[in-house]
Amino acid sequence: MTATRFDVAIFGGGMAGHTLARQLRRSLPGLSLAVFDKSTDNPYKVGESMVELASNYLLRKLGLSTYLYEHQLPKGGLRFFFDAPGRDAPLEAMSEIGSEALPFHPSFQLDRSRIDPDLAELNARDGVLVRRGATVRDLRVGADGAPHRFRVVEADRETRVEARWIVDASGRGRVLARTLKLHEPEPEVAHAAAWGRYERVTDVDDLQPASFQARVRYTSRRLSTLHFAYPGYWIWFIPLRGGITSVGVVCERSAFRPELRTSDGLLAFVRRHRAAASLVSEAKPIDHACFPNLAYRTKRFFDGAARWGTTGEAAVFTDPLYSPGGDFIALENDFVTDLIQRDHAGEADGDLAARATLYDAFMHFRTEATMALYRSQYSVLGSYELCKLKWDFDVGSYYNLWVDAYMRDRHLDPAWLESQLALRPSVLRTLENFRRLFAKVEAELRASDAYHRANLGEYNNGRDCLHFVAEIGTERADAMVFTRNGEIFNRVRADAARVLGRGPVDDVALPRFMGRRPIL
Repeated sequence: MTATRFDVAIFGGGMAGHTLARQLRRSLPGLSLAVFDKSTDNPYKVGESMVELASNYLLRKLGLSTYLYEHQLPKGGLRFFFDAPGRDAPLEAMSEIGSEALPFHPSFQLDRSRIDPDLAELNARDGVLVRRGATVRDLRVGADGAPHRFRVVEADRETRVEARWIVDASGRGRVLARTLKLHEPEPEVAHAAAWGRYERVTDVDDLQPASFQARVRYTSRRLSTLHFAYPGYWIWFIPLRGGITSVGVVCERSAFRPELRTSDGLLAFVRRHRAAASLVSEAKPIDHACFPNLAYRTKRFFDGAARWGTTGEAAVFTDPLYSPGGDFIALENDFVTDLIQRDHAGEADGDLAARATLYDAFMHFRTEATMALYRSQYSVLGSYELCKLKWDFDVGSYYNLWVDAYMRDRHLDPAWLESQLALRPSVLRTLENFRRLFAKVEAELRASDAYHRANLGEYNNGRDCLHFVAEIGTERADAMVFTRNGEIFNRVRADAARVLGRGPVDDVALPRFMGRRPIL
């Protein structure tokens, strides 16, 4: 049996693992790197829809702009459609939240069956050892400075490997999580999903009448991630290069039906919705998969003293709504890369361990805050008025707080991280206060049989809540960030009062939203 040693060994050859390998190669060209991927083919995968934070990572940290524009699709943002109670409204009659142009900050729709092997090829060309069909076994995590040791089993050989750092990017296989018993179930966000890729899905931009296209100034809706939103579930359409479309359903776990476990059953479910059915009348299935249980957590993301990290679905998974998976990869890869850079530069073990603990605490906070966006909130999705409230709060806060900070690399500043962790109780309380506000509005709309009242004939430019979008990623004082937060929160509060038929409400100071009293 041959034996070899690497500075960094990465388990998993999907997007998380190969983006990390590329980032490390660009940051520390002299490192010996290996990626061990048990897969031997290039299947379609979920995780196709990138949002602005993840896209900034791909462009700015990995230098993939030319590749993305030549080989993948630009994304037209998120787009939501709302139906009549009988699920029988034609698409052009549905109320819509969308946009009339490509996003100010770029984002992309990724064909994972292409970008994953393309990244593998780029990494191999840059000197990364890429092994496919390679299964990691007998992992022994090193202690007290000892290297990590494991076996790599391939069809024609077996190799003993030692590595100073190991990073788990093995997705739901979670090699390291299983070894160290890091996995934790998610107790409250109980959602499921089924999906597949299809040929011959109707191009939404070909639909008539012309007035339907004119209301978005003939901007391509097809490039958007389309959401057909219903109480407790939503249906996605994501375009991929080559005429392929990803179609999926995400629902509360209690609503997951056995039929969704098959390709024919998924298609039959989609066809029971008139508007979505109009897009799949000629659809031909390519593949199918499902997860009856989506969300989970981890006890730890990184350990600087033991020199290991996790990234992507090997760490946590929250929910597909808003496509946060790529954002988590960006943050986790940045943190792992920074730790390895510091270790390579000779940083003291104690300092490295302390920084890893800080990064770990922030990722736990980020997980909690993201889960809070989904907890007990799928019931609001089917109402245009309710979903618009949630959209304005969620998307406005995402840009102002998360995207802006990432574009300025504030997440790599220990002082900023400490300030964020100090705000953790207030942030989580604010998220809970708005969840209760949305629940209050929903209850009153349902009590008056008004839940669907605005689901037909309305259009909202979803970027209306982002009047400050040009500021994002520029140098802004913290006071300006808090001012924008106050504007977002007060707008949503005022719109909630309007939906409930109340008169105008006065703006309140930002701390009011973080308190324990009702905000409306």
